Amino acid sequence: MAVEQASDEMGSRIGQDDEVPEDIKEVESSEESDGGIKVEGSVFRSSVAERDESLPPKVDSEVEVLDERVTKQIIKEGHGTTPPKYSTCFLNYRAWTEMTMHKFEDTWLEQQPLELLLGREKPILRGLAIGVASMKSGESSLFHVGWKLGYGEEGSFSFPNVPPKADLIYEVELIGFEEPREGKPRSDMTVEERIEAAERRKVEGNQFFKDEKLELAIQQYEMALAYMGDDFMFQLFGKYKDMANAVKNPCHLNMAACMLKLNRYDDVIAHCNVVLIEEDKNVKALFRRGKARAALGRTDEAKEDFQNVKKLAPDDVAVVRELKLIAEQDKELFEKQKELYKGLFGPPPAEKPEKLRWYQIILRWLVSKLRFLLRLWNRKQD
Repeated sequence: MAVEQASDEMGSRIGQDDEVPEDIKEVESSEESDGGIKVEGSVFRSSVAERDESLPPKVDSEVEVLDERVTKQIIKEGHGTTPPKYSTCFLNYRAWTEMTMHKFEDTWLEQQPLELLLGREKPILRGLAIGVASMKSGESSLFHVGWKLGYGEEGSFSFPNVPPKADLIYEVELIGFEEPREGKPRSDMTVEERIEAAERRKVEGNQFFKDEKLELAIQQYEMALAYMGDDFMFQLFGKYKDMANAVKNPCHLNMAACMLKLNRYDDVIAHCNVVLIEEDKNVKALFRRGKARAALGRTDEAKEDFQNVKKLAPDDVAVVRELKLIAEQDKELFEKQKELYKGLFGPPPAEKPEKLRWYQIILRWLVSKLRFLLRLWNRKQD
């Protein structure tokens, strides 16, 4: 049965920075899964430094020739062994045409890792498969692939749009792989088998989280979500959709908890948003998104999330503390701004008496005399 760490404060379970993720299972023994994934090493998006992701990364490592038309440069080392032939590999990648630097695919952006069966890949992915076969779990690398091992002489005029004879650049991150004896492709699995496989990855991820191995935990949650892709979820309804969401949404929430600890606040928001599309009153998603927004300085949005949490869990001390913290920060900011602008805008200058010129004085004297003469003449007429 799924359990979570209880909060010290009035039973709150939504706000603890050190909480075990949602749906963590009690660990009775550290049994190896009979279909275990090889996930040695670190694998998460920040493995590539902050940069313009519309272009390939600049890499200074040695160029390795894998094939006459495939070269490789390692961005980040992985661990363990390389996947053997007929392994099922799970990877994220970005792809560009080398001549125009047009990015035509990005699985990170789509939040949908690619499942690649080595030795049985599509012809358009043959160059990519040669590169992936040289990688270790957790590794990130840059590949240059000739057009004959890509989209060929004709290219692709549908999706993705790739010109004829286009040499390609791939930035690839190998999440992990299943050896041939360990399982079968997702396409050959029943609904129950896919949900069970995802649940197994989630449990393994929870154990990594409890051991403070956050990067490996994220890796396992990514593997679980790979079984719960949009194409699969779209086909489900009724009890099967509920079963799948019972695995999928906790994985997103658990990834958000990991990423809060890693200060990856934009990713926290993205994962919480996925959950809130399905469950708009999920207090954990609202709270963690609020924490991330507050950390990014988006205090108005954070306040809105925390206030929504307070409506749903009015006795929770953690959310009251966060709202109080935001109020104190707002007050401190106001005082700083007040001090900063103090004296910058002084009181308006006092009006100075109008200084009359000599001809204005004479004119006024003449006007007063004329008025006096008119009043005198009117009295004589009466």
